[in-house]
Amino acid sequence: MSESSIQDDVLGELGPDRLTEIASLLGTDENGAKETVATTVGAMTGGLQQQAAAGGDDGNEVRQAFAEVAEPPLQGVATLGGGLLGGGLMAGVLAKVSKPVAAAVSKKTGIPAPTVARVIELLIPVLLAVFAKRAADTGNPGGTGAPGNTASGTTPGAAPASGGGLGDLLGQILGGGKK
Repeated sequence: MSESSIQDDVLGELGPDRLTEIASLLGTDENGAKETVATTVGAMTGGLQQQAAAGGDDGNEVRQAFAEVAEPPLQGVATLGGGLLGGGLMAGVLAKVSKPVAAAVSKKTGIPAPTVARVIELLIPVLLAVFAKRAADTGNPGGTGAPGNTASGTTPGAAPASGGGLGDLLGQILGGGKK
């Protein structure tokens, strides 16, 4: 079984219409848009991995966001209260890394940072979808297989201790920051 890179997954999730929209925004063709998307996604996932590995509040926030993305979706009445809690936290984390990523990608590609920032805005929902799919593909790493069950000693939404399960999950979701 061949694992696709996160960039490939994002490009697949984008589809031709959004890729054409990004190409138009960048003033380039489809191949130029693909290269920019791959560079941007690589920078974003690399930044997330660095933050997750770091201590402090930023690292905790990133680990918490990935823990929530990995939780099974809420079902029934619980979804009325906002079933996208993990997406909300992860969207916030992605928004925080977007400015430094836009600057880095701009420096690397020569594309103006505000334009890269607009591309990132288009990519955030796609990244959320890819992260959720990759988390679902890993199964329920700490649970018993039943939705809503978590590893003993943890509560839903609580960031597990670093290392082990969460570190493996981050690697599986982010794909090791491969290009």
